[in-house]
Amino acid sequence: MNSERIRELKISATHVRKMALEAVYCAAAGHPGGSLSAADILTYLYMEEMRVDPKNPKDPARDRFVLSKGHCSPALYGILAETGFIPKEDIKTFRKIDSYLQGHPDMKGVPGVDMSTGSLGQGISAACGMAVSAKLDKKDYRVYAIMGDGEIQEGQVWEAAMFAAHYKLDNLTAFLDFNGLQIDGDVTEVMNPTPIDKKFEAFNWHVIRIDAHDFEQIEKAVQEAKTIKGKPTIIIANSIKGKGVSYMEGEAAWHGAAPNQEQYERGIADLDAYLESLGGAR
Repeated sequence: MNSERIRELKISATHVRKMALEAVYCAAAGHPGGSLSAADILTYLYMEEMRVDPKNPKDPARDRFVLSKGHCSPALYGILAETGFIPKEDIKTFRKIDSYLQGHPDMKGVPGVDMSTGSLGQGISAACGMAVSAKLDKKDYRVYAIMGDGEIQEGQVWEAAMFAAHYKLDNLTAFLDFNGLQIDGDVTEVMNPTPIDKKFEAFNWHVIRIDAHDFEQIEKAVQEAKTIKGKPTIIIANSIKGKGVSYMEGEAAWHGAAPNQEQYERGIADLDAYLESLGGAR
């Protein structure tokens, strides 16, 4: 991946962040912090890696994606809009009573959503099921999932981890969006899940650690995961909650709070300034 392609992905990820912020602002509700921290991973997967087609979102041969931390749907809707699965203008309808863009992803109503999620811990289990299905049907599609670091406090995550290793799901790659914060504060103070790498290694997963905001590292990790045989891969992606919006970065208070008009405009200004530095259109 050359420098020009990285620049293009950074521009798209910034547009995804702008749409995520717009969605939460227009709804006066939602989860901006974790949406912003996951935007680069989503952008890489949908725009560079996954075999998906907005003109044929249910293609049986497509790669699958599960947003296990379903409350961060604003970022998922942002990348779906950026890649043409849904109209960009629909972002403004997020969480409205008559909108198909619900607070959590809905596989029946939103093109490009492969699994309805929201109850934490369950999405990774669904991803395991998809990966098993591919094995049984002898299909070559891959399955990707993003979990939150607070989410791995759920016991079902570890049942899924045991399942994935037992069935040697080497077609499954999970990302852990490790921004260190959940709604109640620092994850290590609420219910310490560390050392995360050692725990997944003990469950017989291949473990990779990266910077969640470095596209070269994301690419290298995804390509490495595709070479691993006989075990699933987890990519522990160190991220910044609220990435790209100065007053949201590293603040647990923005896990599940909506900005007011002044805060929204400040956030958009931050993102527009970054776009200008990249030479991208607002």
